[in-house]
Order: sequence, then C-alpha cells, then structure tokens
Amino acid sequence: MNTRFDFRLPGEDRIVYVRPVAAHDLPEEMQSQLGGLETLYAVHNSDGERLALVKDRKLAFILARQNDLAPVTVH
Repeated sequence: MNTRFDFRLPGEDRIVYVRPVAAHDLPEEMQSQLGGLETLYAVHNSDGERLALVKDRKLAFILARQNDLAPVTVH
C-alpha cells in the first residue's frame, strides 16, 4: 500500500503503541491469509483502537514514523 493516510484525529497526541499479536487470536478469515506467520504486530492509538496490523515489529515502527507518529512498545 503506497497511499499515505493520516491516522491522527485533530487534537490527538502523536504516540502510538506497538504490540505483538498471536495469529491464533485473529479471526479465522485473517489466519488463512498469514502464510504461516505466528506473530504479527499491531499499531494502536492511545484509546486502544487498532490502526494497523503488519507482519513484523520493524515494519510497525516504520509505518508509524512515516505517518508522523511516535511509536512505543507495549509489553
């Protein structure tokens, strides 16, 4: 996907949270498209809303930074 999307709403802070997501926790229709991946990484806003789901942690941080967001890891 090469389209830039502004994930932020007016007045919202720029911090987003990156956390691992186990493939078996995703809906079955998504699991069938993962090609054997067991862990993906989600990018969430401060309200906990999932903004993106990507295949690795590095890509999650790149995606956030490309959208002028400040990613931090959630444990």
